[in-house]
Amino acid sequence: MIVKRDCIYTPKGKNRPLHIYLPDDYATSLDRYPVFYMFDGHNLFSDDDATYGKSWGLKEFLDGWDQKLILVGIECGHEGDERLSEYLPFHTLTPARWAMFKPMGRATMDWIVDEIKPMIDANYRTLPDREFTGIGGSSMGGLMALYAGAQYNHVFSKAACVSSAIGFCVRPLLKCLRSCAIGHGSRFYLSWGTREAYGLKDPTREDRSSRTYKWNRQAAAILTEKNADVTLYCQVEGRHCEADWEKQNPIYMDYLWK
Repeated sequence: MIVKRDCIYTPKGKNRPLHIYLPDDYATSLDRYPVFYMFDGHNLFSDDDATYGKSWGLKEFLDGWDQKLILVGIECGHEGDERLSEYLPFHTLTPARWAMFKPMGRATMDWIVDEIKPMIDANYRTLPDREFTGIGGSSMGGLMALYAGAQYNHVFSKAACVSSAIGFCVRPLLKCLRSCAIGHGSRFYLSWGTREAYGLKDPTREDRSSRTYKWNRQAAAILTEKNADVTLYCQVEGRHCEADWEKQNPIYMDYLWK
């Protein structure tokens, strides 16, 4: 079951709808469930809601999966370049036009941690502890998931960082990862596709040379040194789109939650 509810993004006073997946037995059971927060909530469940007409197919996946959880999809801003600013945790100069964007990633995460999560925990039967709380996303949402999984590790023990836009702020991001305290049981899933990898000449083979691979590898090495469990997944022929991210659903879900 998908529940949609309006929610005010307090840093701007604008509506950011939530798309909430509840297990089919939610209404008839007394169980409490883990919670997975994901960015770009409009793209997760329904093709009709998805920006480009194709969703991640997560409702169908979760309906048939052998684990039960609540998934909270948080919709982004759709006016102009709102999403790029709200999902940008650090100032960046590359590419040059991005220098105009105010990095609001910290404000976005403070809003999720201080307002969205308490509201979800108060209104739904959740398992609110860190052990049962994860965060995920793709592209800019993947960048935010990586940032949040480290900077807010006291809240999130799991992060699905799919096709993360690491390159836009790789230096401050890696500096952030080095400075963060990573708690016991942390898991990070870092993935990219060969058809979106910067500098890769042959997208038909597994990538071990592109800048995208090196950025993800650097992040993984830092997190591993802090005793996090990290997996790197290269999707051969993978593109920067929901249709290919859908193919990863069983991979990151099984890794993070089983």
